Amino acid sequence: MTAGLARLLRPRSLAFIGGEAAERAIDATRSFGFQGDMWAVNPRRQLRDVVTLASASELPEGVDAAFVGVGRHEAAEVVRELATRGTGAAVCYASGYAEIGEAGAACQRELVEAAAGMPLVGPNCYGTLSAVTGAALWPDLHGLVRAERGVAIVSQSGNIALNLTMQRRGLEITHVISLGNQAGVGLAEVFEALVADSAVTGVGLYIEAIDDIARFAASADEARRRGLPVVVLKAGASEEAEAISVSHTGSLVGSDDAYEALFRRLGARRARTVGGLLDLLGVLSVVGPLAGNRLVSLSCSGGEAALVADRGRNYQVAFPAFAPDHRDRVAATLDGRVTVTNPLDYHTFIWGDNDRLTECFTTVLNGEPGSLEAVEGAGSVGASKSVDAQRPFDAALLVLDFPAEGLDRSRWWPTLEAFGAACATSGTPGVLVASMAENLPDEARSRAADLGLAACCGFDNALAAIEAASALRCPPADALPSDTSRLPLSPRAPTSTRTLSEREAKQRLAEAGVDVPPGRLVPAGDAAAAAAEIGCPVVVKATGLAHKSDVGGVAVGLAELPEVAAAATRLGALGAGTVLVEAYIEDAVAELMVSVRSAPPVGMLLTLGAGGTLVELLDDFACLLLPTGPKAVREALRSLKFWPLLGGHRGRPSAAVDAVVEAVDCLGSLVRDDGDIIEVEVNPLLVTAQRAIAADALIVVASPPDRRPR
Repeated sequence: MTAGLARLLRPRSLAFIGGEAAERAIDATRSFGFQGDMWAVNPRRQLRDVVTLASASELPEGVDAAFVGVGRHEAAEVVRELATRGTGAAVCYASGYAEIGEAGAACQRELVEAAAGMPLVGPNCYGTLSAVTGAALWPDLHGLVRAERGVAIVSQSGNIALNLTMQRRGLEITHVISLGNQAGVGLAEVFEALVADSAVTGVGLYIEAIDDIARFAASADEARRRGLPVVVLKAGASEEAEAISVSHTGSLVGSDDAYEALFRRLGARRARTVGGLLDLLGVLSVVGPLAGNRLVSLSCSGGEAALVADRGRNYQVAFPAFAPDHRDRVAATLDGRVTVTNPLDYHTFIWGDNDRLTECFTTVLNGEPGSLEAVEGAGSVGASKSVDAQRPFDAALLVLDFPAEGLDRSRWWPTLEAFGAACATSGTPGVLVASMAENLPDEARSRAADLGLAACCGFDNALAAIEAASALRCPPADALPSDTSRLPLSPRAPTSTRTLSEREAKQRLAEAGVDVPPGRLVPAGDAAAAAAEIGCPVVVKATGLAHKSDVGGVAVGLAELPEVAAAATRLGALGAGTVLVEAYIEDAVAELMVSVRSAPPVGMLLTLGAGGTLVELLDDFACLLLPTGPKAVREALRSLKFWPLLGGHRGRPSAAVDAVVEAVDCLGSLVRDDGDIIEVEVNPLLVTAQRAIAADALIVVASPPDRRPR
């Protein structure tokens, strides 16, 4: 654990400053079983039965952590006194700071100055809970119980943090930290400390923005080395959510595509719901990294089996088919009355019979040499190639919905117990899943945990968790070459910019090694001569227009010089009186769009997608952060719905994918080496069977040139 936050995460002494909020925090700490020293500060009255002082300046030196529950106008002086007394950290509960505008931001700056380097959590936050020590710098109820090991939760939203403490999923939680405005202690610093804490088995994050990308990335790499799952619920994907986040905590949310690329790069898993965050953490914490993505699903209903198979198409999981000998042994346990498939519907005629259920499930999970065919499952890019003859599946899923409270559940328990026994015998990680949250009672979760099983609600949550667990052992999808920095290239945010002309942009691209068509920028009257020099057919473009195609500013495939002259006359009148004459690329297999843009605070974002006029229509794109490598670029291209056109659809020639990868590499090098560039877009990048040519290009640069070090 980093020394800076060690006293906050495992405090042995606490101080509570304020009135009612401070008393609520005292009550929460008492009920949590904190055994350390406690003091209170209130100049007017006693707080509970705690020794109460008139001023924070009277506190003993070196108190580990303090809860500051006074208003924003008094908070800075209290924080200054705490810092002077050598307090380890302070939690500032008050709101009305940067989230309300400049007046509040000034108060926030004063607060940070008063802390003088003392770790300051907040303001505008609920505070911190430590289930390891029982400390609750938290002015409200919470649902945590004491725990020596478990997952940690970090949230920019106090209410979401509070709600997460009320979970009833059997998930052990060691720490909950509500960050608020991150004026002092930021997300990256807390994440770093938690990853280094030996009590933490995984980290869940609700975030609106990351304050220090480099520090966060380094900690995510350390979490991966330790095998700690990291699950992120990120707000701000919509314009409405971004605006709310700015008013909520003063956070600049940034591009959601950039964050998505960052999490993928770092191996962090993204949840889409609050419940999904908990389920992902719960399953990953129990099953840990899986050897592969081979999954078997067991249910007593064909409908459930079909739904699992259908939902599996959306995840990188494989449902390998049983080989004949294995299939026959499973069928024998079911009297030959069941068609053995994966997912498996084992029917209900052995329902409630523990011995027969155990025999069936154990036979399913225990293979023999040659018991598994190399058959891809729905949604899989291929089953894991590491086939353990004695354990043919990397994980097992039991679909089991329990009756409502007050009804007889006695006939359901044998199924769960048999599944637990089969998983234990075979060494197969197992997950219990109910199709609906209300059908997975607390008792079922508790019994599953006793059997060493994970439990979660909903097929999607279970499949997403198994996909994530299988990825923990693998490098991230955009794994970089060993000589490439893992740190994203810093974003650029100049105060003003200018857009280069298409001709200037292509000159820069050509100097960087990108293939561009031969061309001439000439007065409209000289266009025919330029075409004769280049060789017809040609393209003639108006100049000085932002979106030439939208106003008829491009004439393509002109094969005769009179055509060129006529087009140039018309286009010259549309624009600046000059035209750009270029060679026409006749044998394009596909049109791509390739762009790099600054995406603060994350980095420089590379986007690959369908190009030309299809950009807005198809909305088909993939994003990576720079720097990146050839393997990641190829995987991004393969993820596009547009990919079949590149691969040679219906007998058409295959596109020069190697040339595309090389063009992207040149583009990345250009952006890396030229610190003035804010955005580059090539659309279309015409891809033939041999080449990838930048047919149109836009470059935005800092104005005046920004020479800051990168």
